[in-house]
Amino acid sequence: MSVTPQLTGAGDGTAPGTAAGTAAGTAPGTAAGTAAGTAPGTRPDVDAERLRRWRLVLGGEADGTGCRLSGRDAAMDGALAALYRGESGEGARPGARSAGLGGSAPQVARWLGDIREYFPSSVVQLMQQDAISRLGLERLLLEPEMLEAVEPDVHLVGTLLSLKHALPETTRETARAVVGKVVADLERRLADRTRATLGGALDRSAKVNRPRHRDIDWDRTIRANLKNYLPEAGPDGRGTVVPERLVGYARAQRAVKKDVILCIDQSGSMAPSVVHSAVFGAVLASMKTLDTRLVVFDTSVVDLTEQLSDPVDVLFATQLGGGTDINRALAYCQSRITRPSETIVVLISDLYEGGIRNEMLKRVAAMKASGVQFIALLALSDEGAPAYDHAHAAALAALGAPAFACTPDAFPEIMAAAIEKRPLPVPDLQN
Repeated sequence: MSVTPQLTGAGDGTAPGTAAGTAAGTAPGTAAGTAAGTAPGTRPDVDAERLRRWRLVLGGEADGTGCRLSGRDAAMDGALAALYRGESGEGARPGARSAGLGGSAPQVARWLGDIREYFPSSVVQLMQQDAISRLGLERLLLEPEMLEAVEPDVHLVGTLLSLKHALPETTRETARAVVGKVVADLERRLADRTRATLGGALDRSAKVNRPRHRDIDWDRTIRANLKNYLPEAGPDGRGTVVPERLVGYARAQRAVKKDVILCIDQSGSMAPSVVHSAVFGAVLASMKTLDTRLVVFDTSVVDLTEQLSDPVDVLFATQLGGGTDINRALAYCQSRITRPSETIVVLISDLYEGGIRNEMLKRVAAMKASGVQFIALLALSDEGAPAYDHAHAAALAALGAPAFACTPDAFPEIMAAAIEKRPLPVPDLQN
């Protein structure tokens, strides 16, 4: 009976599900896995290939496999060992030169260049996250040559923002460039679709009674005139609906149609959501038919609306970490509402409230009673729902505001539903 390697990091101190698997074709989402391909079937070299894959997964000096790596495989194994075995990890030979990263910025910069050569971008980002969390490399991000070597991603932006007050002058411009690259990539991915989706929703939400023929919404017109149904009134003896009132789209209107308030929890666990919220805030602010306000909070509240033209400025104005006072943030947002029936409030938070819980819920209930569309997102990121307060999520659901995580790709549809005042396309209720 043949056995195909399905382990991730066994024998080198790594944990299953961290970055030690994708290079060997094993568990998805780990890093020792893409380079070795899939199971080789029944070719004559099947045994050698299987041993090679086991060797890449297990690490060490060919322990138990009899397989020695060379060339690209050896270089890839060294890059993995530097992160997942380290200087004193299992499998290191006595007296052998360590593969650990240590604390040298040039050495880490070379390692970052190596992993970008051997692994795809998604695996590189995962390995960078592991290096920062496992080896405590945050301090090395304060050096320009280090920042120039990294693969920019949302998690790296979160780390840089948390370190912004420690950034020396020589590193600040490089850090802004890294953050700017991630923001630009997100805008390219999300902006056009968001404007198109919300633009259509705004058109459909603006009903007029004397639309042009091409702007008539026939479904709504028929529903609005069902009381005027006349049986057997048509020329062929069939029933007909007399459309006394036409319902259509006010496409020519250019006035502000909806007010949007993004209320963002800037506690440390919400870093990816803060990054995406800044990008979406800038996109929404660019739409003339929306009046967009962006508010961030911890135990204090900061209105960043004036900086929405540049999401990089918004991000560097945030202060990741600290406590949470949702009630105070919602009180501020409530004070800025002038057209309740035309206002959408989006609270993005894990709902761990450090303020007054009952007051928070009363504010949500009052806003909904006045006609405000209230959306509670546990996260706005690709990672899914973080740890969150289930009791608060259940309480919000009882008020008609279910709390759920939302990916950036799904956010435009969520907002379009709110604009049109139809049920939100909640992907999966998590409360």
